[in-house]
Amino acid sequence: MGERIEIIESTAGQIADELKRRGIASDERVTLTIGPERELIPGRRESRVRVVASGLTDEDIDRLVKRAQREVEPRV
Repeated sequence: MGERIEIIESTAGQIADELKRRGIASDERVTLTIGPERELIPGRRESRVRVVASGLTDEDIDRLVKRAQREVEPRV
């Protein structure tokens, strides 16, 4: 692909097909930037990656959220 930079908007499921259509071999290096168009809760995806990387499971996260809800509910 050389020095040419292209921006391709695609779905995650169509990326491989799009690269193949453009003649980019599967062993060629590409840079992929992931950016959802409209994230409902900004920052949630990045935060979740950090929480999971710290070793917490989905169950741990759910438990912590429920605990925080219980702590706040009496004040509402």
